[in-house]
Amino acid sequence: MSFIADIVFDNGLSYAQTNGTRLDITSAEATTYAAATSTLTLGNDAVVVTAPKNGLVDGRRVEIPAVDAGSVTGSGNASHWALTDGSSKLIATGTLTPQEVTNGNTFSLSAISITLRDATAA
Repeated sequence: MSFIADIVFDNGLSYAQTNGTRLDITSAEATTYAAATSTLTLGNDAVVVTAPKNGLVDGRRVEIPAVDAGSVTGSGNASHWALTDGSSKLIATGTLTPQEVTNGNTFSLSAISITLRDATAA
């Protein structure tokens, strides 16, 4: 059976914890920092990512806490999220249940887990 020690996962996830400071809701999946924070963004909020911990099923994870009142900065269909360092790096992205947002309003999201799953035997 394959095995990867928790510390290996934690070192990668610690980068997200230390550097992930901005969460954007986007109209499509971002592949660059500029897309996440400018081209595709529909809103954003400052976040504090949790320390690495056990995954819900296996592996290790960090969590972006729930957002209660993020600022909507554009109107459209928010279908993805993007975690960045707020200055130049895209750290992670994922999908959302699509929601229509309107510029000037606020948005809320449930907590988001970023998980590295345990290795499985080939």
